[in-house]
Amino acid sequence: MKRSTVRLALSCSFIILLTASWIVSSHISSNAALTATSTPSADGVSGQGKYKFRVLYRSDHLPAEAQAVLTKAHGGFAVDRRDGNGETYFALPGAGIIQISSDMKSTRMLATDSAMKDPNMHNTTIWYDENGSPFLSFPGARIGKVFTTDLAGKLLHSFGGPDGTEDLGHPNANDYFVGRGNFVPTDLEQLNGLFYIATGYSNLDYVLTAKILSTDPFKTAWYDLAFGGKGDGVGELGTGHGITVPGGTTRIDVADRPNSEIERYTRHGQYISTLPMPLGSYPCDVDYMGKYGLVGSLHGPDRSQGAPIYLLENDKLVSTIMCKTDLGLENFQHIHNAVIREVDDKLYIIAQAWNPGDFAILEQVD
Repeated sequence: MKRSTVRLALSCSFIILLTASWIVSSHISSNAALTATSTPSADGVSGQGKYKFRVLYRSDHLPAEAQAVLTKAHGGFAVDRRDGNGETYFALPGAGIIQISSDMKSTRMLATDSAMKDPNMHNTTIWYDENGSPFLSFPGARIGKVFTTDLAGKLLHSFGGPDGTEDLGHPNANDYFVGRGNFVPTDLEQLNGLFYIATGYSNLDYVLTAKILSTDPFKTAWYDLAFGGKGDGVGELGTGHGITVPGGTTRIDVADRPNSEIERYTRHGQYISTLPMPLGSYPCDVDYMGKYGLVGSLHGPDRSQGAPIYLLENDKLVSTIMCKTDLGLENFQHIHNAVIREVDDKLYIIAQAWNPGDFAILEQVD
């Protein structure tokens, strides 16, 4: 059966839920010491049921260096979900790495190496080695490199694309780099000592893997596992944009933007299933926290309304948050990334817009 037929059938229930949601809605440099705070903003409310949100902080919550380049934002967030932590990290081209405090009340710049300060870091992931040591990794999509730092922002390692001599585990991927195809990492995750790297901005569109040989000193090597590939068949990707390993699992979830789906694979690259999103939503990435999933979208089914953020509970759509039309965040025509937090039994959303870039933190309404 063609993937498009499967996708249409699977999406029907999501379209019905989305329509219902709209109806019930009210529609209503060592810079480490530099810290920014701002006064919470009270605006409209967006969402449905018990999952309604308001704007808590806007872009003036960020340090001045970040505000100065925010319109260039084209990346994503990583949350340190270890007990006793909760900090969130992301990077902006021309500014460097920003840390949001665990209570989200303050932000600060981290000293960032010049090699990764000016280029755009297209997303961020946090991971831990076998000893529990934490690391941040960033895909530099336009420059074809992956960077890894510690939580203070110190650059530990970087590597570029395959040179055509490695066995990447699939003949299509091997031939692509033998033919000098470009390496465009859009997102990455770490699982069991492997980097899983999405390449959706290239004609390849395979998930590639690199083995982490050591973290002290840091060494990596390309690994013989590649899966996905550009296409509209089951398990293939239209644009594999974001990649996520849900906490406590060994599952690989890839946000397939033009096909409005989240594709799910085993750690060995075997296709498991598809989570359909509303048609036309262009999911950029998915973030998981317990039973919740949060999907930021490049577009919505109605593009005149700006892009939605979808909140899922046990994979079911429970709330649609419209940042532009409901919350007055005019720059949120396209959402590039969003993550979910919980503090004192209340949910929060940290979101980033693209073209132009913007930033906001949303708070669940009591």
